[in-house]
Amino acid sequence: MPEVLKAPLVVEFPFTRSLGPVLSAFLTGLRERVVLGVRTGDGRTLVPPVEYDPATAEEIHDLVEVAPTGTVTTWAWNHEPRRGQPLVTPFAWVLVRLDGADTALLHALDAPGPEAVRTGLRVRIRWAAERTGAITDIACFEPYDGPRGEPRPPVPHSGRFADPVTGIVAPARLDYTYSPGRAQSAHLDALAGHRTVGERCPSCRKVYVPPRGACPTCGVATTDRVEVGPRGTVTTFCIVNIKAKNLDIEVPYVYAHIALDGAGLALHGRIGGIPYDQVRMGLRVEPVWTPGARHPDHYRPTGEPDADYDTYKELL
Repeated sequence: MPEVLKAPLVVEFPFTRSLGPVLSAFLTGLRERVVLGVRTGDGRTLVPPVEYDPATAEEIHDLVEVAPTGTVTTWAWNHEPRRGQPLVTPFAWVLVRLDGADTALLHALDAPGPEAVRTGLRVRIRWAAERTGAITDIACFEPYDGPRGEPRPPVPHSGRFADPVTGIVAPARLDYTYSPGRAQSAHLDALAGHRTVGERCPSCRKVYVPPRGACPTCGVATTDRVEVGPRGTVTTFCIVNIKAKNLDIEVPYVYAHIALDGAGLALHGRIGGIPYDQVRMGLRVEPVWTPGARHPDHYRPTGEPDADYDTYKELL
């Protein structure tokens, strides 16, 4: 039995979104060291603001300014900050109800240790030195010993600023260690030898590639290994027109589902060696390997006649 593999993996992409008038005003306000909330029909002030009342689904847009000071409503200590978090030293995640608000804002609290944090602690915003119109314009919260006095009521605000922020790009990233398990480890080990191996269900006899260790239809373990391919048939495909980060492939290119000969499940791969607008369902393809790779670089046409639709319609 081959060694069970594991490897660090990163899923990362920039999430780009446009902003409506409420969130645009909120983020632009942070750039100007102004915290805005939104007033609901029954008089509550929501911070951060939202465009629709979560209780009634009514559209809301009456903006108000609240204070940069507030009270911790609950908290949790972060012993080991991770990459991209607000502070590099241990800190507390806190929910802070700013003075004048009826809801709490999640952010980081810079404190010397968990013994310095408590529910009811008075805090204030520490603004970032450079602000761009993002939640990170609040660098963090810090303990505040100033006078509490009467809560300052929210002040109506037009929400108008010079050069408003109309969109944001939020980087999303997930770091994790992936272990493919027994079945997929054997599959990857075979790929290193330019062979494609799946596993057959003892009940329905379907061959799964890549193997999953069990049949998702019958719920029984699969241990009977079957070599499939190397040739296969394009069952369906898409044309990619957006260039991915760190991927040295010119667009447009084609990504397809390919039913390898003998497999009961289509896998996916890139199609090369043919103009993108000539790729079609039923196209017969074969893998192209590069030295040292653990999987085919792409699939190219074999020159055979196209497969009949009835031979792969169950694998769409």
